[in-house]
Amino acid sequence: MGATCSNVLRHTRLFRHSRQAEAANDTLTQRSRGIWSAGDYDRIARGFRHEGVDFVDRLGLLSTDQVLDLACGSGNLTIPAARSGASVIGLDLIPTLLEAAAEWAYREGLDISLDQGNAENLPYEDGQFDVVMSMFGVMFAARPDSVVAELERVTRRGGRVALANWTPDGFVGQMLGRHAAYAPPPPGVPSPLLWGDESVIHQRFPDDAWNVKARRRSLTFRYPYSAAGTAKLFRIAYGPTVRTFDALDSSHSELLAAELLEHWTRHRHPGKRITEVDAEYLEVVAIRR
Repeated sequence: MGATCSNVLRHTRLFRHSRQAEAANDTLTQRSRGIWSAGDYDRIARGFRHEGVDFVDRLGLLSTDQVLDLACGSGNLTIPAARSGASVIGLDLIPTLLEAAAEWAYREGLDISLDQGNAENLPYEDGQFDVVMSMFGVMFAARPDSVVAELERVTRRGGRVALANWTPDGFVGQMLGRHAAYAPPPPGVPSPLLWGDESVIHQRFPDDAWNVKARRRSLTFRYPYSAAGTAKLFRIAYGPTVRTFDALDSSHSELLAAELLEHWTRHRHPGKRITEVDAEYLEVVAIRR
């Protein structure tokens, strides 16, 4: 790494590896790592970065808050949270995404910590955080029960967990459904879209441990391409799409490519040279009892 990147790493105290994180090399974790290291998720995240700002603003963070951005990616929530003056840690499986978040923090002169690790086995103390948040992150962990147990462990009593999860019938949910139809996940791995089902959320966050509020919201993707260009962007940069195409032969690849192009074309806001698409998600705020 060059001098600039070295400075970034020092500034953000990047990659505080834990024994737990190093040990998380089971098959399902390796599968997740393979999916999200494919392509370039930062290019996808840029298309809804403005929505991350709004999500964090609704949390009303205090400068005294200890905040964890779980499965933080390239920092769509981490950076806005740090701007509030709160003490912020971002954790993700993928080093390149952490490096992108570090570069962004460096450009803005923000002091954050970034750790490589697994949402199912966190390297943090019990009750360490006032707020734990995740935008389209923890919903993709292979073992949701382990994730919820860790959320309960590291969130202080009276603290909040705030999640944004794609709904099954929203734009991204439909797209991911097409992926699964062509390349089904391994047996026993629950659909990540269950995190976007309010009834499932209440099962995973029971009333005796959490006070849960959930509401459906919509964000707008914005990409400076045509519908065809945006569909291509996802094919080369969005890990789940990249890996789905990797698993297909040429004839099935052509069929899926045509379906995804039709999906982006049909949902695109009319009359614009760029691509704007509304995508529904479930916003969950759970207060730890």
